[in-house]
Amino acid sequence: MVQNLNMLIMGGDARYLEVIKTLAGEGVNIFAAGFDKCKFNNASINHADVDNMDLSKIDAITLPVAGTDPSGEVEVEYADKPLFISEKTLKKTPAHCIIYTGTSNDFLENIAVSANRKLVELFARDDMAVYNSIPTAEGALRLAMEETNVTIHSANVMVLGFGRVGITVARLFAAVGANVQAAARKPSALARVKEMGLTPVKISEIKEHADKATIFVNTVPHPILDAEVISAMDPEALILDLASKPGGTDFNFAKEKGIKALHALGLPGKNAPKTAGEIIGGVLLELLKENLSN
Repeated sequence: MVQNLNMLIMGGDARYLEVIKTLAGEGVNIFAAGFDKCKFNNASINHADVDNMDLSKIDAITLPVAGTDPSGEVEVEYADKPLFISEKTLKKTPAHCIIYTGTSNDFLENIAVSANRKLVELFARDDMAVYNSIPTAEGALRLAMEETNVTIHSANVMVLGFGRVGITVARLFAAVGANVQAAARKPSALARVKEMGLTPVKISEIKEHADKATIFVNTVPHPILDAEVISAMDPEALILDLASKPGGTDFNFAKEKGIKALHALGLPGKNAPKTAGEIIGGVLLELLKENLSN
């Protein structure tokens, strides 16, 4: 049971309005920090000021998808006042308090260790990543339609990386009639590409195939679309980089070459915040039941 558990939700975009709604609907007491511009009509949802609240009864803290910046600042969309989390904040919570974040960084990991609190990175979970890949892929398809002057049907598309996001992206573009090449390193992934009726490309050979695509969708979070690969592209090519910062594209070189390259971060929050928020809320509910309600 999760009823009467106390969760502090710190910041976030439209997805977290759905997270709040989902959790409160299951009886979780929500303390929402960074939502000053929002009105809640649920007795289980309370506005919170982290610096002036009693944290001793907080069972869990939830941070946005992006976690924090290196100084501990949390992204807020519905408040004007900046919001921070710190080691001092965590030490005011009970020992069983768990911190849930979309993604982590050195700052978060360090303060969690120093405060002896468990830190859970939601997007490191396979289920979360697979669920989240659906609105991500749909957002990429929408951008491809908006940023090109041709139909996606019959367009030549190269998907870079064939992990949890890359598979969903490749499948969706193929489903609407695109000619999809998918680049991967592992032989098993390349075999899966072929099994799906797509064209496999070795990551080491993407330069040789770059002139055969007009839309590139990157999911690899390290440099992959470098100057050599970009130089081999059609001048009218479009790059959609879905990888987390700093991405896998040499954006400066692409600009010099006149190739449109977009770092398309946070697509689920922009494209389908309700669904994306329900996904996060659903996974959080399962984790709360597993970790806190015993």
